[in-house]
Amino acid sequence: MPWILLFLAGLTEVIWSYLMKQSLGFTRFWPTVGTVTFMLGSFALLSVSMKTLPLGTAYTIWTGIGALGAFVVGVAVLGEHLSAGRVIAALLILGGIILMKLSSTS
Repeated sequence: MPWILLFLAGLTEVIWSYLMKQSLGFTRFWPTVGTVTFMLGSFALLSVSMKTLPLGTAYTIWTGIGALGAFVVGVAVLGEHLSAGRVIAALLILGGIILMKLSSTS
């Protein structure tokens, strides 16, 4: 269960980062409300998963999911530039997430 919660925490991190972009520097009300709501939800899910999972593992995977997800949303939804270097960087993050999970004792 802590791994599922951690995955959900990472997904909600992607949502709040997208909404933060849409808030235009917290100048738009509903995207700002969504950002804060999903941010709190993400922190809550991360916190519960950390009851069982080690800090380094949980935090690294949470931020990795958020970084990868934000990259994908940026390219797929916001039309951000896609280059070989950015894809390689994303694959390295994915590799780090997988290795962190496989090397975890929890």
